[in-house]
Amino acid sequence: MKTYTATIGLEIHAELKTKTKMFCDSKNDADEIKPNTNICPVCVGHPGTLPVINKEAVRSVLKVGIAIGGEISDFTEFDRKNYFYPDIPKGYQISQYKYPLIKGGIINDIKITRVHLEEDTATLNHESGNMNHESSLVDFNRAGVPLMELVTEPVIHSAKSAGDFARELQLLLRYLGVSDANMEKGEMRVEANISVSDTSSFGTKTEVKNLNSFKAVEKAVAYEIERQTKLLENNEKVLQETRGWNDVKGETYSQRIKEDSHDYRYFPDPDLPKLKISEIPEFAVEALKKEIGELPSAKRERFKKDFGATDKEIEVFIELPEIAKYFEEVVKGDSKIIKLAINYILSDYLGLLKKEGKTTTTISADNFSKLMSMINDNKISSRGAKDILALMMNENIDPEIIAEKNGLLQKNDEGEIKKIIEKIITENEKVVSDYKKGKEASLQFLIGQGMKVTKGSANPEMLKKMFKESLT
Repeated sequence: MKTYTATIGLEIHAELKTKTKMFCDSKNDADEIKPNTNICPVCVGHPGTLPVINKEAVRSVLKVGIAIGGEISDFTEFDRKNYFYPDIPKGYQISQYKYPLIKGGIINDIKITRVHLEEDTATLNHESGNMNHESSLVDFNRAGVPLMELVTEPVIHSAKSAGDFARELQLLLRYLGVSDANMEKGEMRVEANISVSDTSSFGTKTEVKNLNSFKAVEKAVAYEIERQTKLLENNEKVLQETRGWNDVKGETYSQRIKEDSHDYRYFPDPDLPKLKISEIPEFAVEALKKEIGELPSAKRERFKKDFGATDKEIEVFIELPEIAKYFEEVVKGDSKIIKLAINYILSDYLGLLKKEGKTTTTISADNFSKLMSMINDNKISSRGAKDILALMMNENIDPEIIAEKNGLLQKNDEGEIKKIIEKIITENEKVVSDYKKGKEASLQFLIGQGMKVTKGSANPEMLKKMFKESLT
């Protein structure tokens, strides 16, 4: 039986977070719901209008290039990509072809071919009318929005790797602050080029367009690999075509025969100037490097080295940078509370924030840090800490005050605890008998009773020690 190899290349579009559109001063607002509100003669392609390059959009792509270790092109220009479709008001899209802003780079050990800048298309809204007639309405709010396109080398070989790459790119764009990259809003869209072959050469490539979730990327790639493999096993041909993804059916479907680059009749846009990056102060690479903060890959290494966090814990911090910053403020170099802070922030605190529908921290870092120290110093039990934390969500005050007010300070008075133990032993003769017969679980029951009587304020280790002493 033949062995087949899948080869995948990705083309990912991301809308940039600029105030205005790519070639005009119309507002760039992904949340605008009223159709055709943020438009002007330039972005709807009226005759006689002239585009002007958005400098901030160029700066954003240069930052991406620096972050991925790509080559910043000193010379770049914009081209006209000619094709006719209702969402292209001019009959062509302003894009980049021969001279992209960025060449090369790497993310997740996957090589990047290029990163270039273009304008987004309008949005088509399809409606069913009377007599089963369908109509399409065009909303030009998105037309002309700055759009970054990143193209990988065809070096990906699995659906999971494709999904992981897209996730990492989204994180990178967010850390750079150049795009929110929300896939559910269409701010980031993935196209996958997939070919399957039983030789060292590439097979016939199909493109699956407009994948709008990471799961859709992985499912579509996996489906297409399986579909092409079956065709080859049956000695059938794989067509070079563009396919869509039906998320409900879980399958791809043919849309049109795939175009080649010459079909678009690219040529330099005569209305836009050529750019010499080194001659434009706003694009100075050294200055842009200083604006780039810590990136996900560097943060992963630091959190593992400095805090000993697990890979799973680190990924939560990476995806929630505000929580990561809060954690660092809480520990402030106090190594004794690092593990406690990780556990309580990522489990209890995040759980409480989610339960109350809050997206930002509500407890000061100083108070949270003091709570962790109280646990570490055995002033409160873990059960007491959880109760205090819940109370602090509504009243951000000193946790020691809350503990005293609610009787949650841990009891370490041996004389007082001994009286409680004697009472519990007297009231639970059968459990005591079971323990003496070797049933260890009985001891945990007795400790639980001690915690119950003291409302969680007894030191569980002291309870355990003193129960053992009393029972032997």
